Amino acid sequence: MDAKYDYAIIGAGAAGLQLLLKMIRDPFFKEKSILVLDKDEKSTNDRTWCFWEKGETTWDQLATKTWGQGLFINLEQTIDFKLDPYRYKMVRSADFYSYAKGELAKAENVKWVKDEVVEVNDQDIKGSLDNYQTNHIFDSRIPQAFHDKQDDYHSLIQHFKGWFVKTKKPTFDPETFTMMDYRLKWKDSTSFTYVLPISETEALVEFTLFNDQLLMDDEYDKFLRRYLATYLNLFEYKVEEVEQGLIPMSDFPFHKYHEKHLTKIGTAGGWVRPSSGYSFKNADRYSTMMVENIKKGKRPEKGIATSRFRMYDSIFLNVLSSNNDLGEEIFTRLYTKPDIQSVFRFLDEESSLSEDMKVMFSLNKPQFWRAFMNTFFK
Repeated sequence: MDAKYDYAIIGAGAAGLQLLLKMIRDPFFKEKSILVLDKDEKSTNDRTWCFWEKGETTWDQLATKTWGQGLFINLEQTIDFKLDPYRYKMVRSADFYSYAKGELAKAENVKWVKDEVVEVNDQDIKGSLDNYQTNHIFDSRIPQAFHDKQDDYHSLIQHFKGWFVKTKKPTFDPETFTMMDYRLKWKDSTSFTYVLPISETEALVEFTLFNDQLLMDDEYDKFLRRYLATYLNLFEYKVEEVEQGLIPMSDFPFHKYHEKHLTKIGTAGGWVRPSSGYSFKNADRYSTMMVENIKKGKRPEKGIATSRFRMYDSIFLNVLSSNNDLGEEIFTRLYTKPDIQSVFRFLDEESSLSEDMKVMFSLNKPQFWRAFMNTFFK
């Protein structure tokens, strides 16, 4: 066992590494010892993060591609939308991990240990290889209560499989991405295809579902093949990489599982917005807030859980849990609004109450109003 660390971060994913980057860049933490624990080397591309931002930011240097315009497609219409002043950005995890490791290598107060955490007891961490002590823990592991109390909350899964395809002939418009294409769906579910063209001959094509039922692995492949053949007229292509994953989308109160010496982060801290599944930019924003809270002597998580937006997410999950087939109509109303920027502000939790009401009223379905009453008065 080493000496006691000031801080320990369990999990070197988007949340853990963004928090670490904020810490090592702030003089306040220069003399603080920081331990990072993860069971993996974080050397492969295990996921792709996408998000929208205004202007130039730190992440531009890591972005594989950015887009200024997008498409929303269903059987009845194809909607073009301009993102300005936003850009939609794609960051591959391998690039992010490499960048983060390069930055932390410059910090003499950080120690990265490849170990799987087995148990946490107050300030003591038990790993599969060693034990560690720290003053405060930032923990990205989902609490067991989330699994034990599934029936008490509205929960869905965003699950997906994507192919990075390369074609011999120009096929894609590299300036326009497809946010959602609902022409191909799995049964009566919220399911769509997502297309991120990197060049005229390269793209990530992903089949995604928002429901509570995972598919057999070959089912995702069937939908990807059908989409490429039917809607892109593609029969000759090479699948260069495969990406697959699932994201829990729930109104479970993750924010209630902080402890005196432990703060939950990432999905475990409620950093994933359940109405969209987006998390990378939240990790950036919430990490900044945590660092400022620590410097002011406050609890790290203070002010991060916003009850207003948690209520909106609960309403959304309430509706889709009982009426999953409504997803296409709901997202159509959102992403075909004349000012898509207002939707981005809403999903980024930057909108005013009056803007929120405009977005909510645009989803004028009786199921939403019943869900609102159930959520507000429960």
